[in-house]
Amino acid sequence: MSELVGATHDFHNVEYARDWADWFSPSPARLQLFDTLIQALKANECQKGHIVELGSGPGYLARHILTALPEASYECVDFSHAMLNIATSTLLKFANRVRFTQSDLTKDNWPSALRVPVNAIVSTWALHDLGSEAHIATVYRASKTVLQVGGIMLNGDFIKPEGASCQFEAGRLTIARHLELLSGCGFQNVQCLAILEPELDHPNAAQNYACLRGFA
Repeated sequence: MSELVGATHDFHNVEYARDWADWFSPSPARLQLFDTLIQALKANECQKGHIVELGSGPGYLARHILTALPEASYECVDFSHAMLNIATSTLLKFANRVRFTQSDLTKDNWPSALRVPVNAIVSTWALHDLGSEAHIATVYRASKTVLQVGGIMLNGDFIKPEGASCQFEAGRLTIARHLELLSGCGFQNVQCLAILEPELDHPNAAQNYACLRGFA
C-alpha cells in the first residue's frame, strides 16, 4: 500500500469547522477512549481538579468528562477560534466550570495562558495534526512544566502501528516513540493504556489510535 495514511484539515475556516463538528460523532470505540481517559483521571483523584484539554475541537470530550466528573473544572485549548466558538455552544450547560483559551501548541509559551494549578492534561486525536515528532515533543515538554507534581498527562491519538506496511503522516508516531518522548521530558511510569481500532493491512485515517499516560 503506497498511499499515505493521514488527513488534512482547515479548522480556521468557520464553515469547515462547523461541517467537521456536525460530521464527527463519537463511535462506540471512540467513546471507549473517552471512558479510558475518565477512568485514569478518577484513578489519579482528579475529580475536583483542573483539567486542561489540548486541541479540544468541538468540545465532545470535554462534555463527556464534565458530565462524569461534576466537581472538576476544565480548560479547552485550541488554535482555532471557530472550534472554540463551537465548543462554547457544546458546553453551554457547563459554562461556570469551563474556560476557553486560544493558543498555538507548536509554540512553547502556551502554558502561560492557563489557569493554574493544573491537575491533568488530556488530548484526543489532536497532537498528530501538529505535523511532526518535534512539535509533539514540544507539547509534552511544555505539559510537564505546567502540571503539578503527581499530575497526569493523557494523550489519546492516532499512531503509526508497529508492523504496518504502509506510510503514515509525520505526526503519527509509534507507541514506543511516544513513550520515549514522554520519558525524555521527565514523565514517570509512562504506559499505553489502550489500543483501539487497530488495522495493519488496509488502514484508513480514522483507525489505529492509542491512549498514552505519564505522571509529572
